[in-house]
Amino acid sequence: MDTATTAPKLAMPQPPKHRRVLSEKTRTVAGSLMVLVVFLAAWQWGPGLLGMPEFILPNFTRVLQESVVMWNNSNLLGHFGITALEVVIGFALGSLLGLAVGVALGLSPRAEAMLSPYILALQIAPKVAFAPLFVMWLGYTIYPKILVAVLIVFFPVMINVLSAVRTVDPDMVNLVRTLNATRWQIFHLVEFRSAMPALFSGLRIASTLAVIGVTVGELVGGNKGLGYLLVDGEGQGNTAAVFVAICALTLIGIVTYGAVVWAERRVLHYLPKVNTSTV
Repeated sequence: MDTATTAPKLAMPQPPKHRRVLSEKTRTVAGSLMVLVVFLAAWQWGPGLLGMPEFILPNFTRVLQESVVMWNNSNLLGHFGITALEVVIGFALGSLLGLAVGVALGLSPRAEAMLSPYILALQIAPKVAFAPLFVMWLGYTIYPKILVAVLIVFFPVMINVLSAVRTVDPDMVNLVRTLNATRWQIFHLVEFRSAMPALFSGLRIASTLAVIGVTVGELVGGNKGLGYLLVDGEGQGNTAAVFVAICALTLIGIVTYGAVVWAERRVLHYLPKVNTSTV
C-alpha cells in the first residue's frame, strides 16, 4: 500500500484573522490607488494623444497650475470655505427636518395620509426652479443656497426614516410594553434604534445631494462660493478654472460623505458587519 496516499494531509497553518483582514484592506487600498494613478495619467497625457486643445480639456498639470493662480489671485480658499459652510448647514438642517418629519409620519398613519400628497408634490417640483425665487426673497446671501440644499436633503432622509419606523418589529414593541415601558421608552429603545441604519442610509445619499443643492444656488444667484468661481471661469472661457471648481466641489462632497460613514461606524458599531456598508 502506498503510504503517500494513506498518510493524513497536514493542514497548512493559517495566518491570524487580524492579519488576513489587514492584508485584504491593504490590497483594497493598493487597488484603489492604482485606479487613481491610471486616471490621473490618462488625464495628464490623454488630451495630448487625442489632439484635444486646452480650451476643451486641459491636462492635469494645467489644472494644478490654475489652482495655484486662483489660490493667490481669486481667493480660492475663501470661496471653498463659504461653499463648505453652506453644505454643512444645509445638510444638517435638511437632515434634522427629514428626521423629525419622518418620525412624526411614521408614528401617525393618519398624519402621513393627510400630508404625503403635499410632501410628494414638493419633492416632484424641480429644486432648480426654487433657487431664483429664494434669491429674489433673500438676496445674494448664503441663505438661498442653504434653502435649496435643505429641500434636496430633506426627502431622502425623511422617506428612509418613515419606512424604517413603519417596519419596526411589533413583537419587540409588545415585549417592551410588557415591561411597563412608557411611550417615550418604546420610541427611544425600539423604534428609533431600529430606524438608525435606515437613517444613515438616507444621510449617505443626502451628503452628496447637499453639494448639488448648494452649487445650484450659487450658479443661479451667487457672488461668492465655488459655484460663482465656476460661472466666472465659464464666462472667461477658462476651462481649467472650471475644472478647479469642479474638483473642489467634489472634495467637499467626499469629505461630507466620509464624515457620515465615520459617524455611522461609531454609532452602529454593534451591528453585524453584513448589515453595514464596507464603503
